[in-house]
Amino acid sequence: MKVDFTVNGSARSIDVDPATPLLWVIRDYLKLKGTKFGCGVGECGACTVHLNGEAVRSCITTVDSVAGGSVTSIEGLSPNHSHPVQQAWIEHAVPQCGYCQSGMIMAVSDILAKNPSPTDEDIDKELTNICRCGTYPRVRAAIHAAAAMMKGAAQ
Repeated sequence: MKVDFTVNGSARSIDVDPATPLLWVIRDYLKLKGTKFGCGVGECGACTVHLNGEAVRSCITTVDSVAGGSVTSIEGLSPNHSHPVQQAWIEHAVPQCGYCQSGMIMAVSDILAKNPSPTDEDIDKELTNICRCGTYPRVRAAIHAAAAMMKGAAQ
């Protein structure tokens, strides 16, 4: 089955089994390696991308469900890593192993789009991605810093 959708602003047409997880289309067919496989069941969040502006777990999102839609992977978040979340991640030295970071950044950018001033409690509730290295204090600090950057840019 041919599936037409947009990835990082470019129209794509992929001929695959409609039940193929979006993760494998992104990584294997489109060769965008920033989105990671973590658990395969939608629990860890390493595979998080945006579908029509909403964070989704691409390991459990079938490619047929994105037909006509718009997908943004970590490669499409900003052309030069200038997105406030990416900048805050760098400034706060969030990654250790770095494996979960692309999914974490995509989830956080979605959270901040919906709630530009999250409290620690909001972050704990909304951010369900898992960091096996346990960098959560730095993640939280980076989220607050990114929120402040985004507010400054909006003024």
